[in-house]
Amino acid sequence: MTIEKAVIPAAGLGTRMLPITKAQPKEMLPVVDKPVIQYVVEEAYDSGIKEILIITGRNKRAVEDHFDRIFFPVKDEGIERLERMLDELSILFVRQKEQKGLGDAVRYAKAFVGDEPFALLLGDNITIPPCIKELVKVFEKYKAPVIALEKLPQERISLHGIIKGEE
Repeated sequence: MTIEKAVIPAAGLGTRMLPITKAQPKEMLPVVDKPVIQYVVEEAYDSGIKEILIITGRNKRAVEDHFDRIFFPVKDEGIERLERMLDELSILFVRQKEQKGLGDAVRYAKAFVGDEPFALLLGDNITIPPCIKELVKVFEKYKAPVIALEKLPQERISLHGIIKGEE
């Protein structure tokens, strides 16, 4: 059993990045030559994911538009990679009616994932190095849920979702 589905919540309000996120979704902010969410989708694709559900919210139409096909010829390596990826992936979108947090957003994926294992990637987080492929390998080995964590200094805890655990 492997993981072929991914859920990418991208419905957050982006309040920590105001005022730029008032007009531009945080997932669409550029990093070098492409938006953050494209790096996230590429990581899923490069990890063997075949189907992706992106959960959007109000003012996130640009996210959906970004993953539309280009209907005219473009000679650009980045665009060609994106188009190849779009040929091979199934990307679906669902709109979160009200932004009630990450857990609520993931609830919108219930029908999409059913009882199958899935990867959860955050639409505004680029991990360096990419880790989904490694997490999938751990899942395949142990056949159990896997979670990636990052140790945070005390002063940053209020900015993130946290868990309390043992070393």
